[in-house]
Amino acid sequence: MRYTLRQLEVFVAVAQHESVSKAARALALSQSAASTALSELERQFDCQLLDRIGKRLKLNALGFQLLPKAVALLDRAEEVEELLRGQQGIGNLDVGATLTIGNYLATLLISDFMQRHPGSRVRLQVRNTRSIIDAVRHHQLDLGLIEGQCEEDEVITQPWVEDDLVVFCSPRHPLANRGPVELDRLLREDWIMREEGSGTRLTLEQAARHRRGRFNILLELEHTEGIKRAVESGLGIGCVSRLALRDAFRRGSLTPLPTPELDLSRQFTFIWHRHKYLTAGMREFLRQCRQMTEGIQRSDEIDLPQVP
Repeated sequence: MRYTLRQLEVFVAVAQHESVSKAARALALSQSAASTALSELERQFDCQLLDRIGKRLKLNALGFQLLPKAVALLDRAEEVEELLRGQQGIGNLDVGATLTIGNYLATLLISDFMQRHPGSRVRLQVRNTRSIIDAVRHHQLDLGLIEGQCEEDEVITQPWVEDDLVVFCSPRHPLANRGPVELDRLLREDWIMREEGSGTRLTLEQAARHRRGRFNILLELEHTEGIKRAVESGLGIGCVSRLALRDAFRRGSLTPLPTPELDLSRQFTFIWHRHKYLTAGMREFLRQCRQMTEGIQRSDEIDLPQVP
């Protein structure tokens, strides 16, 4: 075999970071060692895998073909190493989750996973749907747990559990406890909205796409809790997952608004790269996720600790 796992590891890191210096830092190597490993790989096979565009290194056609195969081979090598160390091949896991899943479900899942497999290590990134999909496409994450849609050919999607969004307001808001609210009235209200690229925002906008009016966005926030606090203070109305509002509705600090004209149902979804090798750790984590929602129709039915 004319190449080494270290050479492939450097190649993958450079492809992900588009920089030899950043790849070297990520692998705890000197820049010269990383550069030498990549150069040797290309020299041994008399090929070029990346093109320099400005200050960035971009994969060329051959590099694009090699990347998923190199990632899969490194995943298998890590699994073999963990097995030989007596850790049953579970290994490490890079998981990405969108905000609702990351804040309310992922940490519990990861805690359970690490208790069952104490030798494993899980890294969690919490971002919006678009960011998680892009990270999976570029092999920066093993698994993604998303709330929005994914139509990328490179990404496999599997449904997990249904989730409902709810429009809500402060109990002191004029619309509170007045029954169903028409869409035309909703469009005239001030909205506290998630940012562009959010699956929550996309679901809401698609639900209202049959009307020509646009939402009057007073404030954009990246965090669900920030939206809840802003709405609670009376700045406007919002729309997030019922799962995130369950405790606030129970306490009476926020009030749901019935919106019969809007279909706000969606699906929590697992995603991973089409060419990704499903390691034992990935398979076990997916199994635990499905076990958490076994027999459950909707996300807000999941048994979670109550927040006082």
